[in-house]
Amino acid sequence: MPASNRFSAQTLLLVLAAGLLLWVSCRTPARPARRAATPAAQVLQAYQHDLRRLDSAVVRLHRAVTAGQPPGRQRAAFLAARRAWKRVELLAEYYSPSAAKALNGPALVEVEEFDQQQRLQQPEGLQVLETYFYPDLYAPTQRAEVLEQLAFVRSTLLSLRHTAASLAPTDRQLFDAARLEVFRVISLGVTGFDTPASPGLVPETAAALAGVAAAVAPYRGQLPTRPAARLDSLLRAAQAYLRRHPNAAAFDRLEFIVAYANPLSQRLWEAQQALGIAPFAEVRALRPDAASLFAPDAFEPMAFAPTTTAAVPVARAELGRLLFFDPVLSGNGSRSCASCHQPARAFTDGQARSVAFAGAGAGTGGRNAPTLLNAALQRGQRHDGRLFYLEDQAADVLHNPAEMHGSPTAAAGLLSRSPAYQKAFGRAFDRPPAGAATGAEVQAALAAYVRSLVRLQSPFDAYVRGQREALSPTARRGAAVFLGKGKCATCHFLPLLNGTVPPGFERTEYEVLGTPTRPNSRRLDADPGRGGATGIEWQKHAFKTPTLRNIALTAPYMHQGTFRTLAEVIEFYDQGGGAGQGLAVPNQTLPADPLHLSPAEKTDLRAFLEQALTDTTDLYRAAPARLPAFSAGLDHLNVRPVGGRY
Repeated sequence: MPASNRFSAQTLLLVLAAGLLLWVSCRTPARPARRAATPAAQVLQAYQHDLRRLDSAVVRLHRAVTAGQPPGRQRAAFLAARRAWKRVELLAEYYSPSAAKALNGPALVEVEEFDQQQRLQQPEGLQVLETYFYPDLYAPTQRAEVLEQLAFVRSTLLSLRHTAASLAPTDRQLFDAARLEVFRVISLGVTGFDTPASPGLVPETAAALAGVAAAVAPYRGQLPTRPAARLDSLLRAAQAYLRRHPNAAAFDRLEFIVAYANPLSQRLWEAQQALGIAPFAEVRALRPDAASLFAPDAFEPMAFAPTTTAAVPVARAELGRLLFFDPVLSGNGSRSCASCHQPARAFTDGQARSVAFAGAGAGTGGRNAPTLLNAALQRGQRHDGRLFYLEDQAADVLHNPAEMHGSPTAAAGLLSRSPAYQKAFGRAFDRPPAGAATGAEVQAALAAYVRSLVRLQSPFDAYVRGQREALSPTARRGAAVFLGKGKCATCHFLPLLNGTVPPGFERTEYEVLGTPTRPNSRRLDADPGRGGATGIEWQKHAFKTPTLRNIALTAPYMHQGTFRTLAEVIEFYDQGGGAGQGLAVPNQTLPADPLHLSPAEKTDLRAFLEQALTDTTDLYRAAPARLPAFSAGLDHLNVRPVGGRY
């Protein structure tokens, strides 16, 4: 074929091919542009990636242990795994709390209270692993135990990764989780709750805050300039502070909380509001709209009540106040609730053991009267936690022959014969006043009054909120001991300083301290505590961790008033509790190792407890001026004293 003809044929084929491609392109619908992932989806992707990194860190630790690498390298691998955990803690704790507890729960033996066989549940996870690396490296004969723990951690991680694959987080959940993580850092992280022996507290805090930053970073472009800049600036400043102060022993925990962590939760709330993300409406112990763990109204007492769906009328608490100071509730018309819970003593009585009913004498099987201030903010009542709600406690006290020796029903019958009380019950329970009062109403009113006794306005609260003059230099140094070397805040959790575990405040802890019959005695107090309430041998001598707020007013101390002064209490803890003093306490939960506090540190700690934690707001106006009168036939009751006799 001539060259010219070949060229024409090739040209024709190219033209036809081009036309065909043009026709196909016109007939084929254009693919839609790939939509950018939502901020929540980006956070989830980052979480899944970080879970894989955590698994890789655990694998490297496993290799280091298997190969018998030098102690320094094994410890470095362990600390790296801990930091990787802290990076994912925010969402793991929020979406998979059971797995999170299995991975990073306390290294303490437990017994499930529903287990009739009382089988001891051995702890597992990262805190157990810590005991193999610190303070001393495990013995070669223990290597199999370490590898077994690592296998458990990997298995739990697999569960976390499966859960993460099906998550669909929302904007509201992520900002909620971010603030809760900051609260967790304040109350559990910087106090050393989950790093009792290892030196990794400060780097782990940095890793936790990096997790917070990752959870909100995808929202950066949607935020107005000012809240975005304020949040970014504080996150950078917090990380810079942590880099400048890497040593856990010298780390100023209070300064970090006041200058960085507490403001950070407020900036997160500010950002959430700027984005128009509404908080959850559910009733929680820590309110969903709490910008700060130390806000005066951060806690909702009704979250600890049997019913949380309705607000309680103010009139109900006022009725409860009258009942609290009225001796007609007792079996002989002499004693009132205020006999053992005196406002001037922060609602205690100053006795080692409360005086028994009708003057039977102190110490007849009773216990020390605990403060009622902030008693509403805990998940168990009585020293042994045998009662769950304040309503139950009111009934228990009224029935108890050693306390009030009466009953709610008997009291209600008598109160119904007072026109003034009839009106008060009608207002309190939104019903006609002519109806007879009931025992349940008496209980509910007393519980409402105790729930009104929340006091969170101490000098310590003021200091954390930014009033730097609220604490003396001595108390400030004592706070450092409390949060650090003294390890006080690992049981008395911020901000309530009781055993209700933050940041969910869903359970209250009980501790075995090995309390002796008297200071420096070699005899363990015989009170079985929670073990007597549950029948579980391992919980014998366990008692609820009480609040330390207003502790300067509530001497003597412990469930049976063993210690008359705070100096004696501090000495007991410094020696490692009963076990540290040589008593046989196999189930003691308090570490038996001495704290080695110096005399100056003990003085500073006592100053913090005495000066910084007292809030007597309205305490001296707690009692009513007079009590409701009774009609003719019962007019002899109209001379009864407010508060009764003791």
